[in-house]
Amino acid sequence: MSATASSAAPLASRSIYIFRKALRLHDNESLLSAVAGATVLFPVFILDPHFCRPATLHANRFNFLLESLADLDASLRALGSRLFVVRGAPATVLPTLLTEWRVGRVTWEDDTEPYAQERDAVLSALCAARGVASTAVHGHTLWAPAALAARAGGAARVPSSYESFLKLAASLPPPPKPFPRPTALPPAAACGVSEGMHGLPTLAACGYDPAAVTTFFRGGGGETAALARLRARVETRQDWVRHFSKPHTNPTALAPDTTGLSPHLKFGCLGARTFYWALEGVPGKATAPPVSLTGQLLWRDFFYAQAWAAGRNFGVMVGNPLCRQVAWGYDAALLEAWERGRTGYPWIDACMAQLRRDGWLHHLGRHAVACFLTRGDLWQSWEHGARIFDKYLVDSDWALNNGNWMWLSCSAFYYQYFKVYSPVSFAKKLDPNGDYIRKFLPQFKDFPAKFIYEPWEAPLAVQRAHGVEVGVGYPARVVIHDTASRANKERMAQAYEAHKEGRGAEQAAAAAHLAKGAGAAQVGGAAAGSRAWKDAPAEGGGGDEGGGGGGGGASSSSSSGSSSAVAAAAPALPAAGGGKRRRQESLEEALARQGGAAKK
Repeated sequence: MSATASSAAPLASRSIYIFRKALRLHDNESLLSAVAGATVLFPVFILDPHFCRPATLHANRFNFLLESLADLDASLRALGSRLFVVRGAPATVLPTLLTEWRVGRVTWEDDTEPYAQERDAVLSALCAARGVASTAVHGHTLWAPAALAARAGGAARVPSSYESFLKLAASLPPPPKPFPRPTALPPAAACGVSEGMHGLPTLAACGYDPAAVTTFFRGGGGETAALARLRARVETRQDWVRHFSKPHTNPTALAPDTTGLSPHLKFGCLGARTFYWALEGVPGKATAPPVSLTGQLLWRDFFYAQAWAAGRNFGVMVGNPLCRQVAWGYDAALLEAWERGRTGYPWIDACMAQLRRDGWLHHLGRHAVACFLTRGDLWQSWEHGARIFDKYLVDSDWALNNGNWMWLSCSAFYYQYFKVYSPVSFAKKLDPNGDYIRKFLPQFKDFPAKFIYEPWEAPLAVQRAHGVEVGVGYPARVVIHDTASRANKERMAQAYEAHKEGRGAEQAAAAAHLAKGAGAAQVGGAAAGSRAWKDAPAEGGGGDEGGGGGGGGASSSSSSGSSSAVAAAAPALPAAGGGKRRRQESLEEALARQGGAAKK
């Protein structure tokens, strides 16, 4: 660790601030709380080895984290301070820091994920045992999930429909205006720690191959880039913001046609309240939630509230109070074919290729591959899909990822299981020439457009002439969509009937699910041996605006940009937390109404 710091200042004025998901100086109430009254400030980021696992967290996301930390360090140095990056388990390293640095206060931003809650309870106890004050301050979402639950009348009454959630949100005061950026910080020299101690590690030092970083987000991590992107993609395109409708963005676009801010929201390089009030400042009539940009932020709060209310089992099927119990199959070969983009369906395989290369996927692309893996074609558990998305997505967020996977698998929130994404016709309508497929599956670059979505329909001579022979250079279909989807609809009907029959039938489904190897579930914030990077987060991993949901909600309409978009979109429904639910919409209706993805 570091050399022992000077103890001249009273301990109460010596403060540690632990950065986690608020890697910024703007709108950082928890940082301001740590600074208040401090004469010595230790800004710390703890690289927890529990999350630093190259096998289960791709280099694209870890590199974005390191870039964000480097930018944060530069911003702190501009104010005379610096970032101390400490490696080790938080419960191990913090007691040492408390002793060596002789601090009297520790502050962090509250993290509502189950792992973080358990970790922070331990850290608070460690501080209390040493007479050190510890404080957690909300700041990652528009409203604290606990505040939403209290308004609803308790965790069990948090509404699980987006429409009712809008009504709940509208009953609260608007999110606070962003807190000011600090203009001065206690100097780093006062810490008494040598410049060479606790510096930022390299990607290689953390076990990653720098060549594995292939995302277009490379070089764009951090608060500086986040605020620049907010200006470029939102503040200077007010007409685009006013007319934004998430379902009408294009999953086959060759470059993201959304904001691309989701990784910045995930890591807290951009404050959600800053984004919210930037949108509220756009004059004129605008689209409304759920399809508007404000609606995407509300989807984010929706899933955070669901995860907080459900608790640590939000990331698994069994024991999850929101989740239908389904006896999913388990086939390791099918899971690998899906992850590696070898299903034999070029649109699905191209989406998975983009996920692996870019660490990003348009929310409708996420929808399509999630439906394909679960109820649409392969009948594999959404838990496995969530785990694989969590591995690759730069913007992976525990609440959004799991919530959207439950949505797309019709396990929770959305129940029209007989509406299925076609792995052929859905994207073909948007991109008849198959340019998206040609980009991410280059073996198809010269393939005839007539067959590019269904290469098995091309005569063998055509396949060979264009360098793609099904079953040789490109895999044959792992399932026949029409046959598999019909069978899976019957399976889902049986699962829903079991739900109606009650607890005993659902317990049998859960037991069958566990017996088929569904052990890699995301419990309390991560897959077993595969937790997301929490100390560093839509949909699915998050939405590609950093907040998107799986679908549903009020239909798109115009509302005044100067009034609260939440109140404007909130329908006249029964009181939050109770009353009858409205009719569930069809998939087509959901596509016309939704925001997110199964966290891009």
